[in-house]
This record gives sequence, structure tokens and C-alpha cells, in this order.
Amino acid sequence: MSFIPVAENSDFPIQNLPYGVFSTPESPRQRIGVAIGDQILDLSVIKHLFNGPVLSHHQDVFEQPTLNRFMGLGYAAWKEARMYLQNLLSAGKATLRDDAVLRKRAFTPQASATMHLPATIGDYTDFYSSRQHATNVGIMFRGKENALMPNWLHLPVGYHGRASSVVVSGTPLRRPAGQLCPDESKPPVQGVSKLLDFELEMAFFVGPGNKLGEPIPINKAHEHIFGMVLMNDWSARDIQKWEYVPLGPFLGKSFGTTISPWVVPMEALMPFTLPNPVQSSYLPWLKNSSPTWAHKQEPKPLPYLCHEEPYTFDINLFVALKGEGMNQPVTICRSNFKHMYWTMKQQLVHHTINGCNLQPGDLLASGTISGPNPENFGSMLELSWRGTKVIDLGNGQTRKFLQDGDEVIITGKNNTFIPPLVAKSSIY
Repeated sequence: MSFIPVAENSDFPIQNLPYGVFSTPESPRQRIGVAIGDQILDLSVIKHLFNGPVLSHHQDVFEQPTLNRFMGLGYAAWKEARMYLQNLLSAGKATLRDDAVLRKRAFTPQASATMHLPATIGDYTDFYSSRQHATNVGIMFRGKENALMPNWLHLPVGYHGRASSVVVSGTPLRRPAGQLCPDESKPPVQGVSKLLDFELEMAFFVGPGNKLGEPIPINKAHEHIFGMVLMNDWSARDIQKWEYVPLGPFLGKSFGTTISPWVVPMEALMPFTLPNPVQSSYLPWLKNSSPTWAHKQEPKPLPYLCHEEPYTFDINLFVALKGEGMNQPVTICRSNFKHMYWTMKQQLVHHTINGCNLQPGDLLASGTISGPNPENFGSMLELSWRGTKVIDLGNGQTRKFLQDGDEVIITGKNNTFIPPLVAKSSIY
């Protein structure tokens, strides 16, 4: 329990403590904070209190306008910071609780703060790690017999996205334009996208990188994964359909990607791990005791991708849509991060197996998160099944794809006693 009042249904109990970058009208300088209840603890104000074996030598990281340098310090520093913050904010700790002057300087109401991108993102990689999503899209465009490409079950498929157009939640985005080919018997035309979509994703920030030419081994992967955000990877389906052969997404994706402002550290999520997709072709026990997430990776991945430590997470995910004239948003998707086929460790390790050098603040995304049932589908492409079905929003409102003025709200939460991750992503 914290000495800061935390409502029972708060998104930010002391078990969460996500990191973010904020500013206020009175102090426009961007600085690092931690969310607790409805407050933000300004780490630049209390940096002198971090006196542990690692952070006592690196207190200046909390004066930075982004999290990059703190991310780069590594696993020992992250763990030390989290343990200290939980102790400092606990009801029984007097250091900050009883210092009225320091408390006044250190805390800012969230309602009065402006949130910014938590890091300078040098590079952004989007994976394609939901088997259900990949299968759904494959069926639409290639048929059931060729739904998954031959490589999909052997490696985490991904592509490099545009880092400069990653924006923080709430940033308005313009409907993109590009080349369209609505009639394949005629030449393409230039115009604005008519099939604008969201993609329900989660992403993680890289902490320490690796030297060029030196891959990260799977048993060290967790030391390079700082924390997670929610993501809406906007997609112009008609632009993408015309341009993606042979090199993949370009203008259909690069116009904007939205992430939530709070980065939840992996230590806050570890209590909610589930068994990984099982990496064995012999599973006599699976048919007798298989929970919904204990699917197997078949064929078994190559050794560099195999790990036994649980790194699959039970995070309920929701997508709501609010159009112009609607009083309340309507939930149109209910999914869960546990449905991912490839884990974050596997994504990170595969990214570096060729010697690619990652850097602090790089962003690696899951790809669209879809589950086994239609209500779990993480994009309008799937929910409307390529525009052949309507999505009912009530009161006569329907959608197949997004209209101008639509707001998309993505929420993540674990429904156990303590929610480890709740963040929202809204865009107009």
C-alpha cells in the first residue's frame, strides 16, 4: 500500500509504477516520471535519493528528457530503481511521505500534465507474430491451402517500419494518400485511403543494445527488454494491397503508429506469465491438461529460438471505437496478448541473429494480436472480413473500416486483484 491515495479501480497501483515523460504548463521542460494513483512522481526532483550500488553513480539519467539513458543502464539498474520506488512510495516509508516541501515539488497531478513520447526511437520493427491473424489474412488473399507462408512457422516474420511517425497517444493523424488500384483491370490512381484500419498491438522498448556482429543469445534476451506499451499500428489497406508485393508495407503503414505514453516495466508483468508456446513435437500431456494458451510450436524452432522460461503474458486487450455523434465508445474487439505464437525473447533474438545492432530506445512490436474467435480479431480487416461484414456499433451506426473523426481506444489490463498494465491509446 502507498501513502499516495490510490483508488480501488486505479490503473496505477504501487504494483504497476510505469515510466513516462511529461511536462506541465508551469514547467514545460520534458522530464521522467512514474505514475502512482492519479499523480506523477517527478524523478528529476528526487534523483538524489537513488543511492543504490548502480544508480548512485548514474543519478543524472533521471534529469534526461527521455528514458533512453535509463533504459541503456540495463537490468540491474531497472530492478534497483523499481525496488527503491516501491519502498519509497510505501505507506511505512517516511523519507518522502513526511517531507512536505519535497512532496510538493515531487508530485504532479496527472490531469495537469502533458504526456510525450517516452523515448527517442531510433528504429522501429513490426513483427507478424499472431498465428491467427496471419492465418486470417492469408485465407483472405491466398486461400486456406496457402494461408501461412512456408517460413512463418520457422521464424518471427518482421519488417522495419518508420520510426519518425511513431506518435504518442492522442496525436491526431491525417487520412493518408497514396497509389490505389481499386480495379485491377485498370491502371492505379492517386488518392486518399478509403480502407483505413487499426491494428491492435503491443510493443517493447529495447534496453542495452548489442555490438554490430554480436547476436543476443536467448538466455540473455530478458536483460535487453525494458518494458511494454500498447500500440495502434494504423494501416491503409487499399494502399498496402497495391504496394506490398514484393517488398512489403510502405506508405500503407508509415503515415502513423500510436503508442501509449506509459511504459510498464517487465518486472511488473512477470507475475502474470503463462507457459510459452510449447517447443516440442511430442506432447502426450497436452491433450489432457491443455489450457487455451498452451499451444505448441510445430515444427520445433531452431535451437537459437528455444527457451523454457515463461515469457508469455496474460494481458486482456480491448479496442473501442467512438465515432462522431456517439456518446460513448463501443468495444469491438476483446483479445489477449497470450495468443501470440512467437514470444518477445524470440523476436529480439531473431532480430540480432545476423549481427544487427539494436540500441536503447528501439521499439519492437508484436504485430496484430488476434485470438481464435471473431470477437478476438485485432483489426477491422478481420472483424469485417475484408469488408464483407458490417461491424455494429449500435444506434444505427456501423463500420467496415474507419471514418473521418473516429476515435480508437486501446486498453490493456489483467483482471486479477492487481491490474499490472492499463494504458489507453486514442486518436482522431
